[in-house]
Amino acid sequence: MSTEKEKFVYPSDVSAFGFDWGRLALTVAPEVNGAERFSGGVVDVKPGQGHARHNHPGAEEIIFVISGTGEQMVEDENGNPVTREVGPGCTVYVPESRYHSTLNTGSEPMQLFVVYSPAGPELALRDQPDFRLLAPGE
Repeated sequence: MSTEKEKFVYPSDVSAFGFDWGRLALTVAPEVNGAERFSGGVVDVKPGQGHARHNHPGAEEIIFVISGTGEQMVEDENGNPVTREVGPGCTVYVPESRYHSTLNTGSEPMQLFVVYSPAGPELALRDQPDFRLLAPGE
């Protein structure tokens, strides 16, 4: 059972997944605060960087652009890439197991909030060759 403090979480409160392109801080997840049906967190993408095409088998994803601009690719049901320019306020739905990628095309950091349902598939990102675990606040 989670404590009241665990219900109010900033990205700097938790360890983060670090990558050459940026970072993911899971602020809601079973291991953070006992969430049972989904997980989510803040993604920071460096200018000119992005994450490679990947998918989350068995999970849907929501991507909400907080700040910055970029190109978001989500494959259609036939596996064809569909790319759109995205910016603050845009919500992107990634259907279950669908391949997708994000590229920051701006000169400033791009910040996203992502939600995975069910929770868990995002942990596979730890298998990426550039993965490193960052301490809280790092």
